[in-house]
Amino acid sequence: MKYAVWLPLFDELSDPVEVARLAAAAEEAGWDGFFLWDQLWWREPVREVSDPWITMSAMAAATERLWIGPMVSPIARRRPTKLLRETTTLDRLSNGRLILGVGLGSDRFAQEYSKTGEEVDDRARAERMDETLDILTAGWTGEPVNHHGKHYLVDDVQFLPRPVAGRVPVWLAGFPGNVKPVRRAARYDGFFPVNLTSPDQLTEPVAVLRELRGTLDGYDIAVAVEPSDDPRPYAEAGATWCLMDVDPATLRLADVRAMIAAGPQR
Repeated sequence: MKYAVWLPLFDELSDPVEVARLAAAAEEAGWDGFFLWDQLWWREPVREVSDPWITMSAMAAATERLWIGPMVSPIARRRPTKLLRETTTLDRLSNGRLILGVGLGSDRFAQEYSKTGEEVDDRARAERMDETLDILTAGWTGEPVNHHGKHYLVDDVQFLPRPVAGRVPVWLAGFPGNVKPVRRAARYDGFFPVNLTSPDQLTEPVAVLRELRGTLDGYDIAVAVEPSDDPRPYAEAGATWCLMDVDPATLRLADVRAMIAAGPQR
């Protein structure tokens, strides 16, 4: 089991310089990863929100070993070729330490889509996400990309340089009980079942992933738990990463510093 800090960039944590310092402290304290929410804004009383991609660049420059990444990014609202350049550049800046967490996102949390004219239909966003992932994985190969899809066009364009390891690991997020995200995740490098309330909820997706892939060797399953929870039952159920979940409603910089300094409870 690997252990990561997982933070929203809200209010006291909206300063990218401070978050880079926290990442450096997490690396020194023995954490394995440091992941960030990807939100444009949030519900009251949250007022200040920062961009995770710029912040991750600061984190990459401040650390040497720590895995970093957005967890998760609703990539259906991004331009695929721009995201391709950004992920490769950030991966190279971090010397191959980027993990790309992706998901559909939802308008219900803060109306990020409806208030900005973005697509609110889940099926349409899923189509965009699948096309974006196809473009990313094709572009990371360094070969010319020819994608003529329903939503996006890339006409014979080569994207160089490549990521450090040849590609960026991709984790797919999904809610427990929803089979489609699990099947999509089986084609990539990891699965992040969000809003778990029990280790028992891992049983079905782990079984499906094993059946679809044949083996889970080298495959990651990440779970988010509160700092007071025991992560060992999740590890026994198949989880390979434990993300320490910080509630934005009670978010305090001093508490985050203390959690990071205490190190992962292995």
